[in-house]
Amino acid sequence: MIDPVLLRENPDLIKRSQEARGDSVELVDVALEADRVRRAAIAAFEDLRAQQNSFGKKVAAAAKDEKKELVAQAQSLAASVKAAQQTVNEAEERFATAIRAIGNPIIDGVPAGGEDDFVTLRTVGEKPTFDFEPRDHLEIGELLNAIDMVRGAKVSGARFYYLRGIGARLELALMNMALDRALAAGFIPLITPTLVKPEIMQGTGFLGAHSEEVYYLPADDLYLTGTSEVALAGYHADEILDIADGPIRYAGWSTCYRREAGSGGRDTRGIIRVHQFNKLEMFVYTLPQDAEAEHERLLGWQEDMLTALGLSYRVIDTAAGDLGSSAARKYDVEAWVPTQDAYRELTSTSNCTTFQARRLDTRYRTESGKTAPVATLNGTLATTRWIVAILETHQQADGSVIVPEALRPYLGGLAVLEPVA
Repeated sequence: MIDPVLLRENPDLIKRSQEARGDSVELVDVALEADRVRRAAIAAFEDLRAQQNSFGKKVAAAAKDEKKELVAQAQSLAASVKAAQQTVNEAEERFATAIRAIGNPIIDGVPAGGEDDFVTLRTVGEKPTFDFEPRDHLEIGELLNAIDMVRGAKVSGARFYYLRGIGARLELALMNMALDRALAAGFIPLITPTLVKPEIMQGTGFLGAHSEEVYYLPADDLYLTGTSEVALAGYHADEILDIADGPIRYAGWSTCYRREAGSGGRDTRGIIRVHQFNKLEMFVYTLPQDAEAEHERLLGWQEDMLTALGLSYRVIDTAAGDLGSSAARKYDVEAWVPTQDAYRELTSTSNCTTFQARRLDTRYRTESGKTAPVATLNGTLATTRWIVAILETHQQADGSVIVPEALRPYLGGLAVLEPVA
């Protein structure tokens, strides 16, 4: 949720953000009017309450023969107060609906436009070249007996898979390597719930434009999370945090679920775009003024991981129209996938400023003793999709794969993944 004070004091800034996102600018005026009505309703209610309190004292001090008439007036006034309270409740609800429809104001410098309007910040590493026809990740995975899509579809349907043998070991190695690096950076590990209440899913901003991608269990009124970011954001809902001495950093390990609605026909081969995967997610609570610097740190940890795995990649500043509603800025890190002759997203990191914290009522205490919303940030440090880039980048002509040196300790020292006869 955006800052109501910012809405009132600088609506043009929010309108520019909405325009850059390709979202409705008129929503800002709708929210402004809803805020005006809400504040007027509150003022009217408070005025009536003051009258009621004053009249109550008059009734208490009145002579016995006067009280009957005054009590009748007091009852009429009480009914007016009750009606005014109902008006306030309705106005608050309308305002909440209006303001929640507005995306987080983007940070200065975020490119305007849609999916193709990103800005490339840097390209790192040499693209792999081969003196043979490279295989795609699924063909390699099948040679290694590491990926089984056929049985995944038999058991669960399209876009499900089994990682078996060295495939399962490779994913666990990636996740443990990422976890060790997160621990070294001061992150607290959490294994998070993957089912959350509607108010938590709503609070993180995942029930907006992309709600069709979320699995919902109506019998239980619970949502399956597409990222542990959701559970990590909800971890400190309705709490006041002590972040005076620095940010609180969590690394959440979980299975993730996405319906991938609207992506029919895209990346259906292999494990690039699937319904279930594992992920280690970094999540940070910090002071709002420190959020942009923390965002750069998260990006740095992601890049260090990709470099250690010997992957060629680029960093892009995602355009406003391709941001989720909660992100004020997002960097995507895309690895080169040789058989697609393209960069594909492996990880991203978002600065959500105070947007999620306002919805979830997560605050810190300021120097004046008052409370204010914290800033939240997130970024993926390892996920199943990374296997795609590792297999394709480090493949050999015979179908074997060289294990990146940094990953070998997590595979018992294994240096080469060999095809299964």
